[in-house]
Formats: sequence, C-alpha cells, structure tokens
Amino acid sequence: MSNLLKFGIPKGSLENATVELFKKAGWQITLSSRSYFPAIDDEQMKCNLIRTQEMSKYVEKGTIDVGIAGRDWVMENDSEVVTVCDLVYSKVSRRPARWVLVVTQDSKVQKPEDLKGATISTELVGFTKRYFAERQIPVTVEFSWGATEAKVVEGLCDAIVEVTETGSTIKANGLRIVETMMESTPVIIANKRSWEDPWKREKIQQIATLLQSALSAENMVGLKMNAPNDKVEPIIRILPSLKNPTVAHLYKSDWVSIETVLHEKEVREIIPKLIQLGAEGIIEYPLTKII
Repeated sequence: MSNLLKFGIPKGSLENATVELFKKAGWQITLSSRSYFPAIDDEQMKCNLIRTQEMSKYVEKGTIDVGIAGRDWVMENDSEVVTVCDLVYSKVSRRPARWVLVVTQDSKVQKPEDLKGATISTELVGFTKRYFAERQIPVTVEFSWGATEAKVVEGLCDAIVEVTETGSTIKANGLRIVETMMESTPVIIANKRSWEDPWKREKIQQIATLLQSALSAENMVGLKMNAPNDKVEPIIRILPSLKNPTVAHLYKSDWVSIETVLHEKEVREIIPKLIQLGAEGIIEYPLTKII
C-alpha cells in the first residue's frame, strides 16, 4: 500500500465542524463549493467529501481508507469496518443522537411487541428490520424519503423510527416515544486492509489522537498565577484540575507559581477567590489540545 491516506470528510451537518476540528488538531482543510475533493496541507493525505449515510460503504470497499460517520449509518449499512474511536462534537451537540420508536399519543402500543403485524416508516430500514427480526416481531418496514413524523400522524403507518436528541420536537407534534432503539455518535472508521497496513494504521492513530485531544480541550483553559508560599495549600484546595495543579518555586523568592487546567465557566467563580487568598499575576490562556 502507498503512503497516502484517503480520508472521508462527512458532507452535511458535520462538515464545517469537522474542518474546524482538524484545524485545531493541526491540519488546514480548504473547502470549495465546486469540488468534492477538499485540499489539505498534508502531502500524506487526500480528502473526499462523502455523505455520512454512505461513508461506511466506501470505507468497507476500500475506496477510502478512513472516514468520519455516524455510528447509526455504520450499523444501518451493516458495514465491516474498524471503529477506531468516538468523536463527540461540542460544536454540533454534546448529546448522542437517539433513534426512537414513535407512535401517536392515543396509540395503544406500549412496547415493541405490540407492533406485531404493523407497518413502520423510517430512513433506517436495514437496522429497523434487524431490530425487530432479532426480537421475532413480524413487521413491515418502509423507507421514508422525509416528513416521517407526518406519516404516523396521518395514519399512513402505525409507527415510525426517527432520530432525535431531546425528544421535544416529537412531543410537540403530539407523538410519543415507545423505546430508544439506538444511540449514535460520530465515529472514525477504517478499512480493514488499511488498518492492517503499519504505515496507514500509525497515520490513522495519529489523526485520531489529535482530533480527540482537540475535542478534549474545547471549553477548557489554563490558569497560571503567583502566590506566597504560605498560601499554596488554601489555593490548591479551591482549584479544580485534571489531576493536581503544578507548583514551582520562583527563583530566589518565597513565592511560587501555580498552574492548572479547568473549564472556562469555572474561571469567573475562581478568580475572585484566588485574589482573596493572595494570588497575583493571574493569567488565563486558551488550550488547543489536551492529550
């Protein structure tokens, strides 16, 4: 195999967030409205824009080596790929997407077994068929091209399987969730042959590590300050940190430097307390990666 990694960028709702995440991780991806092949400042990589619904098919075939897709569509396509790691995009949502079984509020259905002989409409046909088949519940599953919620409201089907995060839209439309069938987050997936190639595996793991470290750093900041030596213990007691704050003695001084990492929302509560305890020269700085 050549030392060129073909990477699939998800086209659609994750597209801009993925490009931004790569930028934080150290790669510059340039999109063009006229091209499905974004430029990247890495001679060892080539990018393709591919819809997340189809990503796992191309990865399985080896058309691309690795890509980012929703776990739901990997399961829908029943693709034989390597799942490298999960990615939770805070710029999109910190909640996993949920595929739920939905009926009208006045439906007598209380559990999946109550849908024996029923018709179900969904975009996730393959997964839904397997879900009911594994439970030995005979149903008819029809593909929905959109407006899925309206189909069950109008009586065009008995139930739907739809994606949601909070369930608020489903409730607002007078519908009821019977059961959560699957939770899904974006995942990095790799072709099996590519994963077995030592160079490509190392490159994929490098990308995965840096993308995850960039996600870990989102909304986190570093905080650095000086303090008298006799104030170290009370200051450390109020300082949140990933492990323990770093404390270093200042040259020819009875003062110390204290450094820690915390969520940016905590800073507004912490800084006034630090000042009261005698901390000075407090510096807050952004983080790009936490590994």
